[in-house]
Amino acid sequence: MAKIPELVKCAWEKRTGFPVFATTDENSQPNAVYVGALNLFDDETIVIANNYFNKTLANIKSGSKGALVFITEDKKAYQIKGSIEYATSGPYFDFMNSINPEGYPGLGATVIRVETVYSGAEKLA
Repeated sequence: MAKIPELVKCAWEKRTGFPVFATTDENSQPNAVYVGALNLFDDETIVIANNYFNKTLANIKSGSKGALVFITEDKKAYQIKGSIEYATSGPYFDFMNSINPEGYPGLGATVIRVETVYSGAEKLA
């Protein structure tokens, strides 16, 4: 596992729009979705709420890794890649519920374990 660099944590606070979360199915076909309810759990982990995942959840359950891309107010792009876990109880699920907007289903917590971090083409971690 890798740690999210301080530069990227600062950029995270300046992100704009909805990040894009990508997974692949068992035939390596990509799927990308916008995600709105997510946050850094710690220096090595990001949690995303499963509010309306369909193909994404199937991909996670089949063992897909994931990539999360976000852009900042000053138009800098960052990409975080890693392995994925899925939790329907426990600390990640509780954290997901704390960041999930009221009225959304919050079916589970998608947990990205950070393996690599990029700013554009530059590998940061």
